[in-house]
Amino acid sequence: MSHRRIRRSLLVPAMAGSLLVAPAVFAWGQAAAAPTATCSISGVFPNGKVHLSGGGFTPGSAFLSSPTAAGGSFTIGGDGGFQMMNVENAKYTVSQGNDRTECSGFKESTEKQDDSTQNDQNQSDQNQNQQNQNQQDQNQQNQE
Repeated sequence: MSHRRIRRSLLVPAMAGSLLVAPAVFAWGQAAAAPTATCSISGVFPNGKVHLSGGGFTPGSAFLSSPTAAGGSFTIGGDGGFQMMNVENAKYTVSQGNDRTECSGFKESTEKQDDSTQNDQNQSDQNQNQQNQNQQDQNQQNQE
């Protein structure tokens, strides 16, 4: 057997195997290089505001948006994380280029809703009491 045949019989299977393995290694390398970004809302402060934090982002500029609260540009730190204290309690999305990460942990504040609902109920009760009193006064006048 010649050296050429020996090389061919050894190299062809090795090269074919490397072509099968290379895409998997490449995909694994990309996944390891691009961590999943996360963002969460936590800690409701006495003033009703919250703590917003995230990690796994690309360091640099980002944009915070919300359908109900103010947003704006901010900077992601070198470690890929950020923290914002005392922001409005709302649903937030962090955008970097075409990547968007929705922040988890948003819960609507029931305290303010309960207060306004209670005030509405109290007003309704007062109106009903006034109507009942007026009706009683009218009935007394009719009887006299």
